[in-house]
Amino acid sequence: MAISGGTIPGGTTPAALTPVRTSTESERDDEFQEHEKILSPDFLSVAQITELLAVDVDGVQRKLETFLNFKNIKTCLKEAILLDYYVSGFLWARGMDFSIIQYSQFMTLLDMLLHNLKTLHMSLEDSLKWLGEVMAEIGPSHLPKNEKWNIFDIKQANAIIDYLKISLFQHYKLYEFLFFSTREEIVIGTEAPPVQPTLACSSLTEAPGILVKNQVFHMNGSSPKLDCP
Repeated sequence: MAISGGTIPGGTTPAALTPVRTSTESERDDEFQEHEKILSPDFLSVAQITELLAVDVDGVQRKLETFLNFKNIKTCLKEAILLDYYVSGFLWARGMDFSIIQYSQFMTLLDMLLHNLKTLHMSLEDSLKWLGEVMAEIGPSHLPKNEKWNIFDIKQANAIIDYLKISLFQHYKLYEFLFFSTREEIVIGTEAPPVQPTLACSSLTEAPGILVKNQVFHMNGSSPKLDCP
């Protein structure tokens, strides 16, 4: 503890003293800081998660649409797909009866996986490796010193991995197409679009849980686009 300035015999006033950290304390602080970096910042705040838990499925979709600032959900295929990704993830987590901190870490994990793909162009292999490293930190551990960081137990950690296999990793190529296709490739309309991109976009709408069937392709003859403002 730092000692504030005060008068001591002899009339001198010492400067504030800073305690010397032991090597054990330093290692513990470094470990804490490293752990804090694993999945941060939080994708959703505690207040937002609380709001989502209080509403039904449609309410979850509307609130996440607002939280994500998606304004073209009716005409933007990209926004519709990304919204469904997060909505489906949250609803799955609700079925797992997670705690608030578990909701927070799981939703941040979903967001980081897409962030790694979009900004780092992370391959499927690298994403799987990254997931393994993260789950080793926030999942169950056989090392006593890491028990305090465990957020998910073995059953929950395995369930998360299984969910990601069928939700993101099974359709990884399609998400790559979503983020990296050129504007010329991703416009979907009636002007004889290229065959391959059209097939890829159709596959996206067939992925499990995708809501765009009801939200985009039946929109009064409009031509939805993947690339949006």
